[in-house]
Amino acid sequence: MSDRSVELSEFLKSRRARLRPEDVGVPFPSSNTRRVRGLRREELALLAGVSVTHYTRLEQGRSQNVSTEVLDAIADVLRLTADERAYLHALAHPAHRCRDVPQAAVRPGLQRLLDSLVLTPAFVLGRHANIVAWNRLAAAVFADFAAIPDERRTIAHLIFTDDGIKRLHGERWPRLAGEHVAQLRVLTARYPANPHVKAHVEALLQESAEFRELWREHQVAAATHRDYVLDHPDVGELRLSAELVTLPGDPELQGMDLFAAEAGSESEARLRHLADTTTLRPSVPAGMPHPPPQLGPS
Repeated sequence: MSDRSVELSEFLKSRRARLRPEDVGVPFPSSNTRRVRGLRREELALLAGVSVTHYTRLEQGRSQNVSTEVLDAIADVLRLTADERAYLHALAHPAHRCRDVPQAAVRPGLQRLLDSLVLTPAFVLGRHANIVAWNRLAAAVFADFAAIPDERRTIAHLIFTDDGIKRLHGERWPRLAGEHVAQLRVLTARYPANPHVKAHVEALLQESAEFRELWREHQVAAATHRDYVLDHPDVGELRLSAELVTLPGDPELQGMDLFAAEAGSESEARLRHLADTTTLRPSVPAGMPHPPPQLGPS
């Protein structure tokens, strides 16, 4: 069975397990003698209007002949979110997904745009949430990215293996970790032909027990905008809103992540102080040689 088929099977089982007959408003008998957590296959099939055999084949990862209408009916019964529904379709019909495009160096114009955002921390993400370009303020707020080896300069590595990032997010770190793992689920379905996405997930599964635990939950949610409260070691609390902006002209990239403070706020003043005082190196576009590592403050 392929990795995609295994994931399709495990995802459907996990979504079925979180529902009870009474949750879907149908008086199926539910007693302490039930050996199956959540809905049974036959219960879900009946509610979706498909045969048990048809649904069983789908849950076994055999989705070649499953129509969009059947997938939507199953998604309705499972009460999938919009992101989970898109994920189900991507797993069931991978041929319809965007083809893989090799990642190239970040365009000089895109790097100039990053560098012009002097009060806005920003970085560019590749397809497995690898950080391929950034500006000086992003390095001052989060980490000295230029000192991190290319293969470890990813959002997941920072979240799960960097103690400085854990201290930066403090008690809000668990939410951040869960949201990012849910976003990685989206990326694995969006870019099924990209070997770097798969290798990235496999590396984190080996390296982090916290990542493994969250990955087993099969949460799926696209990250497009978030609010952060950061405990910065030099300037104190930073309240930032983040927006992930897609770059249609750069299909090999996931997008640009921008962080902004409210105008006139204490957080904006603290960002300005960081922008005026940081001595970290400027960023180096992906694909260009890096200067020798000089570890900055974490």
